[in-house]
Parts: sequence; structure tokens; C-alpha cells
Amino acid sequence: MLRPLQGMFDPADYPSLLAGLRAPDDAAVWKLGDDRALVVTTDFFTPVVDTPYEFGAIAAANSLSDIYAMGGQPFLALNVAALPPDLPVEISADILRGGAEKCREAGVVVAGGHTVQDKEPKFGLVALGFVHPEKMLAKGGARPGDALVLTKPLGFGVTSTALKRGQADPADIDEMVSWMSRLNRDAAGIASDLSLRGATDVTGFGLLGHGLEMAEASGVNLLIRARDVPFVSGARKYAGLGAFPSGSLDNRQFFGPRVAFELAPSEQEQMLLFDAQTSGGLLLAVPAGQVPAFLAQAGEIDQPAWVIGEVRQGAGIQVV
Repeated sequence: MLRPLQGMFDPADYPSLLAGLRAPDDAAVWKLGDDRALVVTTDFFTPVVDTPYEFGAIAAANSLSDIYAMGGQPFLALNVAALPPDLPVEISADILRGGAEKCREAGVVVAGGHTVQDKEPKFGLVALGFVHPEKMLAKGGARPGDALVLTKPLGFGVTSTALKRGQADPADIDEMVSWMSRLNRDAAGIASDLSLRGATDVTGFGLLGHGLEMAEASGVNLLIRARDVPFVSGARKYAGLGAFPSGSLDNRQFFGPRVAFELAPSEQEQMLLFDAQTSGGLLLAVPAGQVPAFLAQAGEIDQPAWVIGEVRQGAGIQVV
């Protein structure tokens, strides 16, 4: 689908574009000066929960996450919404309110946007932020010897699919919504304080898909210890019911050949690592000597963080 665009924009013609045309990254970054660059992204999707307010909040947190994944601080957003004409006005208003209040929590102003009519609701943001060019995070910033730190658990895709099937427990839904609504702001702030360089956020391609993007952009191998990867409470239960979204199956088919499973975990355990996430956490490459400082700062502000592996020389991903 994108093949006709290949070669249309030569990166050499846009020296101020620091990210966007070369290796895939989470947002485009345009250098404005020696000490400031503009970070630009957009994202929107169909409902992953049943409550309109929470859908709006999750969609906003997910959109802003791409700014944080680049090391930026968001400041401005525009709504992008597709709403059925017969959808009750109060439901549409709750979606927009959820997004707006999440933006306000992030220190972001929503200055308008655009809506169209569609059969199924869709909502998200165009988000803008600023980052210092020398403090920019990128998928290509991981180096051998770095530790891999994850800042949210996995299992949102399989749990949200169980919700759609009527199989999810209310407590599991509440836990999932709490995580998906959480901003990645604090984790990104620690990364900036420690001048980290390698990061991505874990969303639709799952941990292994986005991890492979980081590995390939950085020219390294990622070793992931499956036993150290955190999951929300109901993830394994719903995996046993086969409640994986189609995106997780696509991830397994596309990324699977580049992942080596050393201990041959079960099909369900493998699928959980390919599970498509919505508004997931950051996957950070933290130099080994800075891991204690990262975990200490995270503990001081109640920012969850799990060390799940390490960066090595080589290519691809190895799961042990």
C-alpha cells in the first residue's frame, strides 16, 4: 500500500527532519533550533472498552504516548473523531470529555480538531510536543550492554477481547483500564533526566514486534527473559480461552520468524508476547550502570518498572 510513496521524499532534502523518513520511529521530529525540536504524531482507533469516557481517556493517553516515547513533552492536541450520526449526544460528549481531561492531566491543551460521520466510533488525537534535539529518544538508540526496562504490564489485547466476548471479570477490566489510562509521562521524565537514548512504546505490534523494530533500528539483539515480563491479572486466563485480537495473530505471523524461543514456551505464552497492546508502556534501553538510578527514581514517584532483559550484539530477539 505504501510502495508508491517510496522515494517520493528523500531524507537528504529535509535535514531538519530528525525522525520520520529513515528508520521507523514513534513520531516525526522536526528541528526548530539548536535547543528545540517539534515532535508530531497522530493515532486513533475503535473502542477497546464499553464506557465512552474511559475510551476517550485511553485514546488520548495512547496518542500522547508517542510523544513521550520520543523523549518529548506534549503541549498541544487536536481531536480526530468519527462518530455515528445516531450515536446519542451524551456518549459522543463523554468520549471527547475523557480525552480532554486526560490531555489536561498531561498539561496539554486541546485546540479543536475534526469529526466525520462513520458507522463505528473512532477517536484519537493529533499531538504535538517539544524535545531538545540532544535528548531525543529513538528506536535506534539501544546499545549492547543496556538493560531493557518495561513500564507497564502486558495483556491488554487479550483482556479487551475477552471483554468484547463477555468473558472478562469486572476486576480484570478495571485493572486493564487503569493501566491503559495511565500516562507515560513519568517514565519519559526519568529517561530524560538520565539522558537515555533508546526507547519505544509497546502498542499494536506487541512487545516482540516493537522490540524487533528497536533491535533492527539499533543493529542489536534483544534478550528477553519471559519469566520477568509482567502481565495484568487476567491475561493468562484469557489466553487460555483463545481471546486474542486479530492483530496479535498478525504480529505472530509477521514478526515470528525473527524471534528465537530458546525454552519453547507454550503457544499461549508465546502469543502473550505478541499480544497487540493499546496504550502500553515504554520499552527503554537503560545503560547497565544507570539501572539502579532509574529504579530508584521510579520508586520515588510510584512509577512501575520491570527489568525484562538486555541488549546484546547480534540481530533479532531471543526469548529465554
